[in-house]
Amino acid sequence: MDQRQQQLSHWIGEHFNIQPPQLTTVSGDASFRRYFRFELQGKPLIVVDAPPPQEDCHSFVAIARYWHSQGIHTPEVLAVDFELGFMCLEDFGDQLLRPLLDDKKAASQYYQQALTDLVAVQKLSNTSQLPRYDDALLMREQMLLKDWLIGEHLQLQLSSDEAQLLDDTFHLLSESAQQQLQVTVHRDYHSRNLMLLPNQNIGMIDFQDAVFGPVTYDVVSLLKDCYIAWPRQQQLQWLEHWAQQAKSAGLELPEQKQLIRDFDLIGMQRHFKAAGIFARLNHRDGKPGYMADIPRTLGYAIEVCQLYPEFEKLGEFLQQRVMKPLISAQ
Repeated sequence: MDQRQQQLSHWIGEHFNIQPPQLTTVSGDASFRRYFRFELQGKPLIVVDAPPPQEDCHSFVAIARYWHSQGIHTPEVLAVDFELGFMCLEDFGDQLLRPLLDDKKAASQYYQQALTDLVAVQKLSNTSQLPRYDDALLMREQMLLKDWLIGEHLQLQLSSDEAQLLDDTFHLLSESAQQQLQVTVHRDYHSRNLMLLPNQNIGMIDFQDAVFGPVTYDVVSLLKDCYIAWPRQQQLQWLEHWAQQAKSAGLELPEQKQLIRDFDLIGMQRHFKAAGIFARLNHRDGKPGYMADIPRTLGYAIEVCQLYPEFEKLGEFLQQRVMKPLISAQ
């Protein structure tokens, strides 16, 4: 048991007036946070070690408590010490949605449920407390592709034309994102951040980076998931299911062709960011496990380029200059 873990156990003991409990490790994520489980009067609870230099609990706690109060399935926050970076949460169990999706028949039910739950998030007010998904943030995220995957990992030297092509694309995607209806965005809504709860509800985690942004962002995060791929026809069926739910809830969406284009373009922005983050996790944080997900992630962007003539040149660049050396190196 390291020093932080020991400190965490003592904090729990003091808060609940019990002996410092034995902590068992729960699988972590791509962040600096660590998760442990302990029992209180026979009931399992989760404690989080979120070291303040790297992590900030304030956003997680504020969003969790507000969303929970509005009927969204987020874990109840039972205790928090912002200075230490410790939290005690309701235990959602271990059943992530991702493994359940290998059963194709069950997958459709889970996706429809997750999309319906998403509409409830998108309908939330209180948006003034969330940062805007503005041009600076959208551009900064896309630069992760250039800096970490293309630069750091592949060590590619871009020509001035290639650099300009990427910059022009980044600006176009940012503008497209800001022209969409702006709503509450979870910002990492995918199969490894959704959990099937014992009561069969779907629980949401990892929502601390929520923003006020494009309405199709979380939809594409789920349907063009970096960890599992579905045929385009299936994606569009689920997109239509979500659109019907969203319209019924009063969200004003564009006509179908524009909606699909919005979905595809914000998907490209997200997948540029994700591919860059996966490379950064490998090179900066010593977490190489995500490298295997880059071809799938980048593949989504290449598919979009093939669907829209104006992205033909970008698609060729991504395929020849990025995907080919990436696959060769693996």
